[in-house]
Amino acid sequence: MQQCLGKVYLVGAGPGDPGLMTLKGKTLLEAADVVIYDALVSPQIVAMINPQAEQINAGKRRGRHSLVQDETTQLLIDKAQIYPVVVRLKGGDPFVFGRGGEEMEDLVKAGVPVEVIPGITSGIAAPAYAGIPLTHRAYSSSVTFVTGHESAGKYRPAINWAAIAQGSETIVIYMGIHNLPYITTQLLLAGLSSETPIALIRWGTRAEQQELVGTLATILQQIQDSGFEAPAIAVIGSVVNLHETLSGCKPTTFCEPGQFTSQCNRPV
Repeated sequence: MQQCLGKVYLVGAGPGDPGLMTLKGKTLLEAADVVIYDALVSPQIVAMINPQAEQINAGKRRGRHSLVQDETTQLLIDKAQIYPVVVRLKGGDPFVFGRGGEEMEDLVKAGVPVEVIPGITSGIAAPAYAGIPLTHRAYSSSVTFVTGHESAGKYRPAINWAAIAQGSETIVIYMGIHNLPYITTQLLLAGLSSETPIALIRWGTRAEQQELVGTLATILQQIQDSGFEAPAIAVIGSVVNLHETLSGCKPTTFCEPGQFTSQCNRPV
């Protein structure tokens, strides 16, 4: 008799604020038999997991890998032999620099049923929480999302920073803090002004969110002076100038529906 396989759900946890977790994703966490989660998933999201579920930390942080990618994929395949509902919980959106496409390919090749549940990506949410709209009719009509951390042996040798510099009015860089000296140099060589605004947003949408705003000419010294560290999103372009005006409009602290208190700002 053929063995009945469970189903793997690639669930986007969003950037950190539990209020940005999708209802579909939350429902799956509550119903999961096993959850394999990443390092950037916030503790508040992890707390949503079914307390009876097996929980496995497969997080990857620079220089500290709990599981290598092949091990994670094999773990998903193995757990699908045992459990009906297997959740792969990934920070942000699984298909935006989250290796979700790679994992889904491997699962399909292994004959494992799989479904993706999109999440809100930090490249959109973190700037919003910092008061930086990625598009604005007076500043920007185009956005490019790019990784600042390239893997070895990938499909092409390097990102074409010159094309990105000339082809988009707003540039959003994921995982770019460690490579920022190289990136800023390449953007300047491509013709961007040294006065081009840049904002770094650390732990976007979380209570501990931090922002560092400067220009391509000043940001590296600002990082050194302040000790600013990853994980962070970088936003480059004139929309960053709106931060000074809009950053005071902070989103309310997440509350369950009907649970607004004196500590939570009532919606206007």
